[in-house]
Amino acid sequence: MAQSTTQIAPAPPDPGVSEADRRTLERAANGGGTFRTRFRRDRTLVLMTLPAVLLVLVFTYVPILGNVVAFQEYDPYVGDNGFVAVFHSPWVGLEQFSRLFEDPAFWDAVRNTLVLFTLQLLLFFPVPILLALLVNSVLRPRVRALSQAILYLPHFFSWVLVVTVFQQIFGGAGIIAQTLRRHGHEGFDLMTDPGVFKFLVTAEGVWKDAGWGVIVFLAALASVSPDLYEAAAMDGAGRWRRMWHVTLPALRPVIALLLVLRVGDALTVGFEQILLQRDAVGPGAAEVLDTYVWWNGVRNQDFSYAAAAGLIKGVVGLGLVLAANKVAHLMGEQGVYKK
Repeated sequence: MAQSTTQIAPAPPDPGVSEADRRTLERAANGGGTFRTRFRRDRTLVLMTLPAVLLVLVFTYVPILGNVVAFQEYDPYVGDNGFVAVFHSPWVGLEQFSRLFEDPAFWDAVRNTLVLFTLQLLLFFPVPILLALLVNSVLRPRVRALSQAILYLPHFFSWVLVVTVFQQIFGGAGIIAQTLRRHGHEGFDLMTDPGVFKFLVTAEGVWKDAGWGVIVFLAALASVSPDLYEAAAMDGAGRWRRMWHVTLPALRPVIALLLVLRVGDALTVGFEQILLQRDAVGPGAAEVLDTYVWWNGVRNQDFSYAAAAGLIKGVVGLGLVLAANKVAHLMGEQGVYKK
């Protein structure tokens, strides 16, 4: 059987456009072209992002050069200012790192940091997801908006206020302890108990920042088509099956992204929050890497030693981000960046 083919003739070129201009327009439409062409096309977006790029460059990337003091015996007084002192301080190689690895207090800070991160990952990370699912199930818009406002409000509180609120509730002179004493029972003071400090810090983080996570997950749920829920209901899926097969798959990309960012931030577990409560429970329970760096670098003015600890923290954090992002790719998610 003969097979007929129909060929569509290409559109005739515009006589008012030269061949060179036509090729330039085609490359620009396909995302290519020269740098000047792309800049002319996207100059408005480039100018809009320029202030943010400058802020990141000045306050994030330029300070990275200061890590050079981790390989020196840095003395800020050998020059006219701290910047000039970098060029006059003696080089000691890896001596600061050797001191660091031989310091038992450093390993105690690492252990406390990892324990706090594990607790926050297991107890704090699922809470915004569960709250978002709960708020999303509320049908009345006013009740839903009020719930979001109440959950999100503590995010604007400072850590000083958060610690004060918990002190007034769980402290030795707090509401619970006073009520127990008033009824003939012995009171307690959880704010100075090293054994429960890690759980207390996690509870403070949940109360303060869970609302922000709820907003993120609700934004992801807003993009789910109602037709999917209707089709699942018509197929006989109940409430829990619709949540398992429709809602959670819609949240999976956001969960993977936030999980990668959370793992990358594993060694940063709340500097201000823990520093405010460090003296109450002692450094054995509250010392983490951030407070360890601050104590040695700012209080003891051992800048090179603190820079070495901070550099190790940054390198390990970068490795955790790359590893977690690789796991996200293996799970079929985009993660922080594409393959």
